Amino acid sequence: MSTIEKVQEEVSIQELVGINNEIVVYNDDVNTFDHVIDTLERVCDHTAEQAEQCAILIHYKGKCTVKTGSFDELKPQCTQLLEAGLSAEII
Repeated sequence: MSTIEKVQEEVSIQELVGINNEIVVYNDDVNTFDHVIDTLERVCDHTAEQAEQCAILIHYKGKCTVKTGSFDELKPQCTQLLEAGLSAEII
């Protein structure tokens, strides 16, 4: 198999698997647990338990991946998180 064929095969596999991005929310000293939980439930469709677990991880670990998916799916959600005052980015 030539180098070009190997590269094409790797690209095809990546396309099948999909390249996922993540929304990461970072800890801050501004937002309350309740605000973070409510926002994750509203924006990311988290259950109360999921949102609470993420809020705890954000607080104690400094950050948490709250959603994965394609960039196009995540962009509007990340924008809503930012508009709600959370510190978030897509990586």
